[in-house]
Amino acid sequence: MNEETIKYEEALAQLEAIVRKMEANEYDIDELAVQLKTAQRLIKLCKDKLTKTEADILKIQAERE
Repeated sequence: MNEETIKYEEALAQLEAIVRKMEANEYDIDELAVQLKTAQRLIKLCKDKLTKTEADILKIQAERE
């Protein structure tokens, strides 16, 4: 996973897939630990992208006023 170029929608889809598999108990204990770490990175990536987008929107709005 190249976290620098992944799009928000792709990260969210990967996160949703991990959650579905966790809920269906499809991971053994070792894989669960790996997937939890991946999910943490995806959550941070999504939050960072949303925060950046919000800041960009606020900046554009401020420039228009």
